[in-house]
Amino acid sequence: MGGEWRTARIEEIAERVAMGPFGSSIRVETFVSEGVPIISGQHLQGYKIDDRVGFNFISEDHAERLKNANVHRGDVIFTHRGTIGQVAYVPANSKYERYVVSQSQFYMRCDRTKVLPEFVVAYFKTPEGRHQLLANTSQVGVPSIARPVTYLRTIEIPLPPLSEQRAITHILGTLDDKIELNRRMNGTLEAMARALFKSWFVDFDPVRAKAEGRDPGLPKHIADFFPDRLVDSELGEIPEGWEVKTIGDLLELAYGRALKAEDRCDGDVPVYGSNGQVGWHNARLAAGPGVVVGRKGNPGIITWSPTDFFVIDTSFYVVPKESCRSLHFIFHMLQTHDLTSLGADSAVPGLNRNLAYMSTQVLPPAPLLGRFDTFAASLAKRAYRWNEESRTLAALRDALLPKLISGAIRLKDAERFLKERGL
Repeated sequence: MGGEWRTARIEEIAERVAMGPFGSSIRVETFVSEGVPIISGQHLQGYKIDDRVGFNFISEDHAERLKNANVHRGDVIFTHRGTIGQVAYVPANSKYERYVVSQSQFYMRCDRTKVLPEFVVAYFKTPEGRHQLLANTSQVGVPSIARPVTYLRTIEIPLPPLSEQRAITHILGTLDDKIELNRRMNGTLEAMARALFKSWFVDFDPVRAKAEGRDPGLPKHIADFFPDRLVDSELGEIPEGWEVKTIGDLLELAYGRALKAEDRCDGDVPVYGSNGQVGWHNARLAAGPGVVVGRKGNPGIITWSPTDFFVIDTSFYVVPKESCRSLHFIFHMLQTHDLTSLGADSAVPGLNRNLAYMSTQVLPPAPLLGRFDTFAASLAKRAYRWNEESRTLAALRDALLPKLISGAIRLKDAERFLKERGL
């Protein structure tokens, strides 16, 4: 089937290929609180631009002066400098109608009578497409694509009929939609756990309700764990019988261990750095579940690991003490403390764990901690299952992608494969 497809140069199927603005055209002092959003590399992590990530904005007038750098729904954006190889398109349901690309990007406006933007992005996500895109790369100084606009126009891509492009992108989109649905469901579970923690342990809602003679809205066997009055403490009013402790009373922040990317072995143990997961390894540093705390670079970032894990030397991991065995309580509790401000006095931002240990925290009785841990653990297990399903779906998508784009797999076979898996 793929042998029947013709190829076409980008210049044959694009209405426009253009660069982002000059470096001096967008500066921090030109940002405004609302207006036209600026797309940056952090918005190009997937197939579509990610509207969930915050934007900087410039005014409508400023955007008009940069009209050649304005992009709209259906436009395909590439990174040509820095994290090169990124490519994503502005979907039809994007949050904004108009965007401006940054100085590190360029874009393609598709002739939709010939090619779909989703298909262009899918091609450049394949190994062949990525190789083509990066073949004109310079590694001197900041990695960059030389003459990106001129070069992109010369690249040839396979060009199935539009009907087959739609079928291919529908299959890939089905997988992406399921991955996105799982992400949203996990976001809901995380929000539920955060809301319960805040209600019970920050706002003391059940205690206040009982003190005012109101129904706390909890099953009796849980409501009975909460007292019916607040008392004064060094932190203000807290529930009667609860204690004020320091973070150092509750946990130890243990140092991670050096593990360069080239020294990692293929495995299923997640490796965490100061800003979350950075890879995989075949050996653990700590038994899971666990809590990772950024130490250098992104100090104070809190990450949950549902399984055994490895922590590199830019981070700490939590070792609970006997006074607080609930890891879920610790995870949410640490997020309420401004650990980022407790920095070491050095050129590289870093968390001073001795200062962190001195921060105070209200600690409820162990039986109530156990109840919260049980509830939060059930949500975390569901989130882990959905994350694992998403990993499987992403691997399936990445395996199907080059075969679909090249025509090596028949569309009906791919559709039947997905149907058998309930997708």
